[in-house]
Amino acid sequence: MLNSKQRAALRALANRQEPILHVGKGGINDNLIKQAEEAIVARELIKGTVLETAPIDAKEALEILCQALRAEPVQAIGRKFVLYRKNHENPVIQV
Repeated sequence: MLNSKQRAALRALANRQEPILHVGKGGINDNLIKQAEEAIVARELIKGTVLETAPIDAKEALEILCQALRAEPVQAIGRKFVLYRKNHENPVIQV
């Protein structure tokens, strides 16, 4: 579980990132979860965006992905969301 200082540090790192996950009209499917899993293993911190055609909002997308990936929610603002999962074998980010 992240504390508020760790979450703030991760939000600052995410500000410089471009979204790499895009939730569209198909919502969150197995393919998107697989893509997110690969990205989170490589990066630990991933940013996503929910397109206007999506049936869910950023908070719902964040909840679903965190549950599917066993990740920690960092933030959901507007159409963007950020999640984090520590890679114990090869850490990228020191939090």
